[in-house]
Amino acid sequence: MLEPDPKVVRELLTRYATLRIAQAERENPATARELADVSYTLCVMMATTGVHDAVAKADLLLLAKGRPAPEVPAADTGEERGLSLAV
Repeated sequence: MLEPDPKVVRELLTRYATLRIAQAERENPATARELADVSYTLCVMMATTGVHDAVAKADLLLLAKGRPAPEVPAADTGEERGLSLAV
């Protein structure tokens, strides 16, 4: 399986986040269409059927390419875990 270029993935995530914010601030049909296009592209690029899964996989890809993944606790200790900024 081909792996997406991390640079392109980062650009798509940035565009996705920007469009989500813009749409939340003021609904606009043009922004909604562009958000749908970017969401679809992310899904295709990350081989998923849902944008939330695509964002999660994109985050993991960028983590793997940029630095070692953070240690994940074996059991739920009640610690607060960070959320992706791209969601």
